[in-house]
Amino acid sequence: MLHRGCLDGGDQALELALAHALVRRAGAGAVEEVLRVYRPSAPVVVFGRRDTRLPGFAAAVGAAESAGFTPLVRPTGGRAVAYTGNAIVVDHVRREPEAIGALDHRFVQFGGMLATALRSLGVDARVGAVPGEYCPGAHSVNAGGTVKLVGTAQRVIKDAWLFSSLVMVADEESLRPLLAGVYRHLELPFDEASVGSITGEQPTLSVEAVERVLLEAHGVAALPVAALDPATLELARELVDQHRV
Repeated sequence: MLHRGCLDGGDQALELALAHALVRRAGAGAVEEVLRVYRPSAPVVVFGRRDTRLPGFAAAVGAAESAGFTPLVRPTGGRAVAYTGNAIVVDHVRREPEAIGALDHRFVQFGGMLATALRSLGVDARVGAVPGEYCPGAHSVNAGGTVKLVGTAQRVIKDAWLFSSLVMVADEESLRPLLAGVYRHLELPFDEASVGSITGEQPTLSVEAVERVLLEAHGVAALPVAALDPATLELARELVDQHRV
């Protein structure tokens, strides 16, 4: 099943809660497999749960808000990320018994798939972390081994998983100083030079072109877009406060 586009109302916390709700519904057997692709309707800084327990978290939240970014808390693992409407979020949810056992396999599989998709656009995409990157991960996708383009994260529950990919298409110039301030307050290592974007590598590409390639890579480009079921939306509304700061 394919879902595309932002939710009505522009509540970015609800966007995160929807991914949380989908994996919960998959774990309960109400959902088999869903791919959701959307572009955020407002700029956000999304913190990891571990970030919220750091002494500098309140100051990091203040830095995000001062820059016009809404602070939120993510449903998956990882550290702070920031993005604008020139990013693409891909949330892949599947019901799968014993999902925890394939955690590393999914990182390898999806990282490789995303890198291959970006190479088809002329980007020198490779799998692996670059020094000083935000939300560091061994299966990030980078350009030429120097700048991060895609971050990946997972949430695994009993009998289901959520694999989330954040694809930076543009706006790295505004994200660099913002992330530098956030990471400074959190007292975590970070190098501004590690922040990249797809248009930073191939300036003629559009968000639409990148989204099209991502849909093709996931094998859903020809699928009709389905409406979200009311029960999932209701659960997302029940969970939304977990994703607000």
